[in-house]
Amino acid sequence: QILYLKPPWTLANLLKCYKKHWMAVFGYVVPRSLLSTIECLYKHLCTGKTVDSTTAGILLQESKKLLHAFSSRSDYNGVLPQAYAEVNKLYQTLTEVRAALVRSDSEQDLSEDIMVLSENAVCEKMEAMAPNLQNCEEKKIHPSFHVAQENRHQEIWSVLEGVWNTMNLYSIEIFQKLDPNAVTVTAKSSFEEAFLGLQKLLGAVNGIREGISR
Repeated sequence: QILYLKPPWTLANLLKCYKKHWMAVFGYVVPRSLLSTIECLYKHLCTGKTVDSTTAGILLQESKKLLHAFSSRSDYNGVLPQAYAEVNKLYQTLTEVRAALVRSDSEQDLSEDIMVLSENAVCEKMEAMAPNLQNCEEKKIHPSFHVAQENRHQEIWSVLEGVWNTMNLYSIEIFQKLDPNAVTVTAKSSFEEAFLGLQKLLGAVNGIREGISR
């Protein structure tokens, strides 16, 4: 009955209402620190700014964080899990596209390395034929491929380690909830968090499996 902007809402109107009523209403439902998430979404989605892929990834993660926070209150007749799944699907798609671009860049670096190595072979032959010839600059091997490979290995290890830690965390959470002696007042909130986390984990594992298959 007392509302800054009446429905129907655009996204901009909705985020404005969040900001206007944050301290009096929403800050009592979700952590107040999430106001920074609201401001981030408004800044990049409602001011006409162009969003690059990196920013898009951040905005999707912030959206997931907000939806996850509200899940502790209600599933809103099933709307919230559906919205979370769609946002997560967008994030997974963006991640796959960015990974494909990284692979493409790595392949391009490999092609450049092959060209450099070929030039090195020519230089070595010239040096053998003319000892007084100065060493050619192309003899230096371009290191970007090796750096890209090392970074890729670290990225894969980080993802797998994150999956393992998440599995441990939510497995412990679920088994605690299945034990009647361990149930606490916050069981509903924690179980919903575990459920949403496992949905996210399933998408990540499927993405890893598809990547390994490729």
